[in-house]
Amino acid sequence: MRRASKKSLSSAATASAGAEQVNEKQNRKRKGVSTNLTSRKAQRGPTKAVSKEVERIDQFFYTYADNSSVMIDPEGIETLCSHLEVPHTDVRILMLAWKMGCEKQGYFTLDEWRAGLKALRADSISKLKKAFPELVQEVILSPQIISYVQVTRPSNFQDFYIYAFRYCLTEDKKKCIEIPVACELLNLVLGLQFRPQVDKLSNYLKYQNDYKINFPSLDNYDSDLAWPLILDNFVEWLRENKS
Repeated sequence: MRRASKKSLSSAATASAGAEQVNEKQNRKRKGVSTNLTSRKAQRGPTKAVSKEVERIDQFFYTYADNSSVMIDPEGIETLCSHLEVPHTDVRILMLAWKMGCEKQGYFTLDEWRAGLKALRADSISKLKKAFPELVQEVILSPQIISYVQVTRPSNFQDFYIYAFRYCLTEDKKKCIEIPVACELLNLVLGLQFRPQVDKLSNYLKYQNDYKINFPSLDNYDSDLAWPLILDNFVEWLRENKS
């Protein structure tokens, strides 16, 4: 048997090494394709779930939206409240508007609805009902709306309080609200936490010198603290009329 020449052996080895490199590249390529497909599937999964959630939220919106304006108007909000089994004057409806970031009183746009309900993870009446305690807790301490509660997150509550005032500015360039509206708003926003103070402040705003009330003790009131001017005036009026 003839011995293979060094040249032929070298050629065979080179061909074998080249074939291995080609196979290795193909395997890497296949793995890369497989990894990319897996990555794409992983990306599509959450995206598809999110799109389905938005679709359900949109369908929920159109249950109450007016066909011509494509907004939930006051009539639609009343229907929504009836399905939620709460009055339209309930503070939780105001909190819902705050969560949505609604700009116009009595109207919910689709974008506002999406933003609020996605944050609350609610795409149906039953889920929105269940989300109410969490929404209340985001602003105040106790999720039980009827009992006495205390402010636990000042930043959220302050933001909600300021929003409630601005939400009631129903006209462009309007900077103040009427006293009856202000009293109703104070009762709605602060009445659960500070009922005695709200009642007395409302009486002060409505009747001032004509209405007789039972005066609280003002010994612990520090006028040097950063109170709004209206509270300083209120305390001054109470002290002047206490006798």
